[in-house]
Parts: sequence; C-alpha cells; structure tokens
Amino acid sequence: GFSRQNAQPSNISVVNLKTIPAPRSWFARQIAKTMICSQLKPVIKKLGLNKPILWSSLPTTADLCGTLGESAIVYYCGDDFSSLAGVDHDVVATHESKLVEHADLILAASAKLLTKFPQSKTHYLPHGVDTHLFSTPVSRAIDLPSSENRIAGFYGSLSNWLDYELIERVCLANPTWQFVFIGPLELPANPLPKLPNVHYLGPKPHSELPGYSQHWDVSLLPFRSNGQIASCSPLKLLEYLAAGSSVIATPFPALSPYREQINVVTNAQQFTGALNGLDLDSSIGEQQSLASESWDARTVKLNSMLESL
Repeated sequence: GFSRQNAQPSNISVVNLKTIPAPRSWFARQIAKTMICSQLKPVIKKLGLNKPILWSSLPTTADLCGTLGESAIVYYCGDDFSSLAGVDHDVVATHESKLVEHADLILAASAKLLTKFPQSKTHYLPHGVDTHLFSTPVSRAIDLPSSENRIAGFYGSLSNWLDYELIERVCLANPTWQFVFIGPLELPANPLPKLPNVHYLGPKPHSELPGYSQHWDVSLLPFRSNGQIASCSPLKLLEYLAAGSSVIATPFPALSPYREQINVVTNAQQFTGALNGLDLDSSIGEQQSLASESWDARTVKLNSMLESL
C-alpha cells in the first residue's frame, strides 16, 4: 500500500538508466545495449528476480530482448511514434518492428494502434481513469474565475494538438463565457488568444484537477485533426465525465463509444451553438457508467493476460 499520497509502493524499484537515446547505427545500438545490461543485470540479481517479464513502452529497448533472462516480453504501445513530433521516425520504426517481432504480448492504448500489430498477440488496453478521484466532490479551486460567469475549461498540454484558430473564434463569439486553460506550455510562446475572457492558469497537479472540472460549466476537447489525435486514448474525456461535467469536443476516433454523452462539433458556429444550448441545471452523472473504465478494472484484465504468458 501507499504510506502517503503519491508515495512509491515498496514492491517497485526504480532504476535511472544511462544510455544512448534512439541509437541509429549498429555500433551505437551495441553500446546502448551493453550500457543498459550492465546497469540492469546487477539489479535483477539483487532483487532475486527469476525469469522476469520484460515490459517496455519504448521501441528503442528492442535490443534488450533475450539478454536479461526474461521469461516473456510485453510491449505496451501508448503512442503512434510515427506521428510524434521530435522523433526520428525511421530509427524508431526499425526498433519497433524488432520489438513487435519478439514480443509475446502487445498492449495497444487505442483502437487505431490495435490495427498496427499482429492480431494474434495484440490486445486493446486503453488508459484507465481514477474514477474515485474525479467523482468525489471537492471544493472549488480558488483561482477559477467568478462563479457569476459561465466557465468553459480545458486541462492538458498546450501543444500543437489543440486547434487555436477554433479556440479564438469561439472565445470571440462568446464574450459572456470565461474560458479557462490548465496545463504545461509545450510551444515556444503562449498560443492562446489574448482576450479578457481567456484565462491561462498554468500547470496543476493531477490530484487538484477535480477542483476545476467539477466546478466549471462545461469541459472542452478542442483538438486539431492529426495523426497523433487519431491514435489517442481519451483519458481527459473519461476524467471529465467522471467529474459529472458536460463536454464539448471536436471529433476524433476514440470518441465513438461516448458520442451520446458529449456534444461533438466541427466548427466555431456549432461550438457556440453547443455552449448556448447546454442545460446547465442538469448533471451528466456518468460516474457509475465509468466503473468498467477504472484503473482497477484495467488491472484485473491485465493480470489475466500476464498470467496467461
């Protein structure tokens, strides 16, 4: 169990490995492999791990397959690396194909990723949602704009995932709404429109997010349509629903199972219509229907898959 919030469980050991990131040449790959093995093997021996399972979410660990005395190899794929910015796609693709070949079990975090890999050993395992954290009522965050105003909010990375042109048009067209954005800034400059009804509150700890999403009037998912979004797992959407929030979103594939619970829009005019058409006196109340999406449910399913290896 946990001795305090976010403490590390006693049965987990973390090792900070030194290596060569995404080695390109055969020589660099051999050096990286030797470096990691020399650091990991003593730890495996010290912990008394007999025929451990090698679990990786990084394709560039492919060269470790067969070197650590492992009984099985699991590849957990949470991203479409071929569409990630700042990634050497050719190098990663080479590593990933090798890891896929050696893996005994592949876990895909989205339905689109599921189609990339051999179906005989690939299973769908989307991200879980902390239903207890988001559905348990908490007090209103002190830096939210006044509750006299209607508030639309988003939390997540301010990256090139978001459609800032759409956001600006919606914020301009709805001056009586306050628009709140929370999360790390991942672009060279703040891309949000500089308007009096737009508020950037910076990044917040995950545990504090219900103090925002439970108390604003609608949650937003204003994504651009790109390769990365096409492969994403809708964790924010599940957290918004667990908080009992109404949701307005632009379309992306992973929304499909939840379309009846959210407002899907494709342009600023539809977005404005959805904002003005919200029944702010009713509660979505989706907490109970998300039980199967919880981390506990994911753990039960994962345990059964690992036991079968």
